[in-house]
Amino acid sequence: MANIFPKWTNKLPIQIMVGGLVVFVSLIGGMTYYFTPKYTRVGYQPVQPVNFSHSIHADQLGLDCRYCHSQVENGAHSNLPTTQTCMNCHGTIKVTSPLLAPVRESYKSGQPIAWVRIHEAPDYVYFNHSAHVNRGISCVECHGKINEMPVVWHHESQSMDWCLTCHRAPEEKLRPLNQVTNLNWKPEDEPPGPDGKPRTRRQIGEELKVAWNVNPPITCAGCHR
Repeated sequence: MANIFPKWTNKLPIQIMVGGLVVFVSLIGGMTYYFTPKYTRVGYQPVQPVNFSHSIHADQLGLDCRYCHSQVENGAHSNLPTTQTCMNCHGTIKVTSPLLAPVRESYKSGQPIAWVRIHEAPDYVYFNHSAHVNRGISCVECHGKINEMPVVWHHESQSMDWCLTCHRAPEEKLRPLNQVTNLNWKPEDEPPGPDGKPRTRRQIGEELKVAWNVNPPITCAGCHR
């Protein structure tokens, strides 16, 4: 009796299975890479309604981060500066600059400037700025060298894995409280150790971790409340 199907069809089920497996693995791999915060958020740099340069204000002029973001030490959220904060200086500086027209209009109308938010934790994540800032975590650890950015961009992935890396070894990120907003701080700026040798970043962090009893949560309930 003649075969109904040609001989090559004997391999067809295996080929279909292998092909399906390749497609499945490719989809999982693509989703793992392209839908992670590192890919979707790092580098995000929206156009803002006012061409505000952190490199001029924070670096060249030396403004402290807390002058504009005044609630970082006291609240869970880092507030955006009000128009009044801008006008404290620009009421007398560059009062006719066309770049500041949106600021002057906001001040006259009472309508806040429509800043585009760059960093925003998901609703299911609890993050408290004051808890980090008051325990020696600098702005630069989460936002990068923002004092060197003419236009702010999303510098770190701020994914769960990224957060846990810091929570598991906070001594790698801690610095003295009076240096939290000094984005150019280096361990070499601190006094040497008892042996007279410069202390490393880790040594400084370990000392602060013990002194402040820093013990960040690494369980789900720490950030998902």
